[in-house]
Amino acid sequence: MRLPANAVDYLFLGIYFVFVLGVGLISKRSISSSLDFFLSGRSLPAWVTGLAFISANMGALEILGMAANGAQYGMPTTHYYWIGAIPALIFLGLFMMPFYYGSKVRSVPEFLRRRFNKQTQLFQAVMFSIATVLIAGVNLYALAVLVQALLGWPLWISIVFSGLVVLAYTTLGGLNAAIYNEVLQFFVIIAALVPLTVIGLTKIGGWDGFVSNVENSRLGEQAMHAWQGTGLENTTNALGNWIAIVFGLGFMASFGYFTTNFAEVQRSLSANSMSAAKRTPIIAGFVKMCLPVIVVVPGMIAAVTIPQVGTPGEMTYNDALPALIGQLMPNGLLGVAMAALLASFMAGMAANISSFNTVFINDLWQPYIRKGRSDHYYLQAGRVVTIIGVLIAILTAFIAAGYTNLFDYWLALNSVFNGPLFVTFLIGLLWKRMTPWAGFFSLVLGTITAVTVVILHKTELVHFQGDQAAALWGGTCTLIVGTVVAVAVTLVTKPKPDSELRGLVWKLTPKKDRAHETSGSDRGWYRSPALLAGVCASITVALTVFIG
Repeated sequence: MRLPANAVDYLFLGIYFVFVLGVGLISKRSISSSLDFFLSGRSLPAWVTGLAFISANMGALEILGMAANGAQYGMPTTHYYWIGAIPALIFLGLFMMPFYYGSKVRSVPEFLRRRFNKQTQLFQAVMFSIATVLIAGVNLYALAVLVQALLGWPLWISIVFSGLVVLAYTTLGGLNAAIYNEVLQFFVIIAALVPLTVIGLTKIGGWDGFVSNVENSRLGEQAMHAWQGTGLENTTNALGNWIAIVFGLGFMASFGYFTTNFAEVQRSLSANSMSAAKRTPIIAGFVKMCLPVIVVVPGMIAAVTIPQVGTPGEMTYNDALPALIGQLMPNGLLGVAMAALLASFMAGMAANISSFNTVFINDLWQPYIRKGRSDHYYLQAGRVVTIIGVLIAILTAFIAAGYTNLFDYWLALNSVFNGPLFVTFLIGLLWKRMTPWAGFFSLVLGTITAVTVVILHKTELVHFQGDQAAALWGGTCTLIVGTVVAVAVTLVTKPKPDSELRGLVWKLTPKKDRAHETSGSDRGWYRSPALLAGVCASITVALTVFIG
């Protein structure tokens, strides 16, 4: 697939790349310590971290993967936004950020070491590092596919070129460059996808024409309803029945991803106050709830207007959004749209790489391999690890190339790497009696459970509705196994003394230590995290009912 770009479109792309690399060069001037490089010196306002949070989430999996999901399944994809994101974002902001931010940890594995033991930290740091470079490979593959469509280069050259661009600004400016580029990339993405949606709907006769076209296509009438076909006795929904959706997606998959995935949490930790840290994921939630309109709907439009999408031997579902852009966008606006896709893929990859270097240095290199070195040493080591991370991502991009729907791949990774961590983390946060070894074995056996479900599905020893339903059931099984193991091991091992758990466990952390500031830049009723969360939740419930 080649996009019909001309000189004007390439001019827009050139301007965009100049801005991206310029942000990296400017950010380099503010890097004087490892804290600056890894966490932006904890100095950013809530609106910056909030937009960076959602932009980091709007990588290939969000833009390309969700559009592909829309083209393949239709409105059930909205569950990933309203059931599978908003509750977790609110929970992260109101209940978990006081512990993350208040404890001044630099990463999620570091929190696990303080709550449980070094073994738990080490296991999670290794697992997170593997997961991050795998997901970075997904974003890099999507970025390379677009470069290939623009320039006609072979895929391997496109992958290497794309990786080097992200490497340039992330190595120069660290998290600061990644975050400010993510804010820029957010506005570029919105500027392209909103016109695409409007043009697409206009072409097929507005909303009524959209509904009619979808119902008369291979997607069928069920594609216009999120909850249809989720009954226990007659399950036809692609995501499985309502138990898999509510517990597997709405609890395990979403909470596991948003509340413990350091690529997201890192943005909140870079905020300049407790209040800003709490508001960061909630601000992201307001944006997240609106995204189906400009991501899922275009994917469905592509499915009904471009017959080749999803046809074996022609176009995969991953091609839905680029193909629609090539068909509908005039030159000039096409350049903006191409820049938007490049922006989303680079934002996702930069988020993965910046979190990878932070965890690798702070949770593996510094405590276990090179102890007691100077701060400058760890700063330079962070830059070297960034280079290594990108090189590994270039290799893992070829794994992602084997999937026709990138979201299937990501969801399987999420069920293995994030779901077990959430179970361990949540129980340890709420139950002070949970012991260090209970945390370790809950995490390890939960991970083994998730891997087992994936293997059973791939070998067809157990039948699920599809890849995504299997991943959601894997999350549900992980919840059960992780909880049982946590309780069983706790009953036969020794807990930590209460004095070591202050600030790490809900019951032993005074309310004043979980409170946020209400003065200065945090003053005003409209900056109340609880109020913002309530409004966000109310709108989400209304949307869920409307599209049911």
